[in-house]
Amino acid sequence: MNNDNSVITIGSKLRDLRLKNGLTQEELADRAELSKGFISQLENDLTSPSIATLIDILTLLGSNLSSFFADYDDSQLVFTESDYFEKKYDDMTVQWIVPTAQKNAMEPIITELSKGASTDEDFPHEGEEFGYVLQGKVRVVVGERTAEAKAGDTFYFSADKKHYIVNVYDGVSKVLWVSCPPSF
Repeated sequence: MNNDNSVITIGSKLRDLRLKNGLTQEELADRAELSKGFISQLENDLTSPSIATLIDILTLLGSNLSSFFADYDDSQLVFTESDYFEKKYDDMTVQWIVPTAQKNAMEPIITELSKGASTDEDFPHEGEEFGYVLQGKVRVVVGERTAEAKAGDTFYFSADKKHYIVNVYDGVSKVLWVSCPPSF
């Protein structure tokens, strides 16, 4: 996959399959009734085959479309601000920085709290939570325990007790918070 997140590049995968079968580009081209130059262009992602041509090549290489693309992972690897989902509350803003994370093992968010604001109490659940204070200072409350974390500090706890954070900074506090499994 290239950088535009919408184009599947198959060249290196075709090359690997050809080499696994012990064929040169010329041998594959002869068997597929194509030119060696066309095979070279395919393997270097300079051209794309028709579906019929790809099926023919894969058949010659002992494969098929479904197995060739079976392990293709088209999930988004990098997320930018334009991908983020943001929700504003009276005294808090939450940014889901990996918007599809609900289906993953962990879910990162950035929480911004106004002076004195707190997150809602999260009831006990399975999993663990991690936070990195990007700005300000927060009080972390887990069950009966409390601790303060300032910019540059982290917190980590099992989510088996009620938990929340409170901004104890004289301004906005900002926390990168990761829940595993997702619970936000």
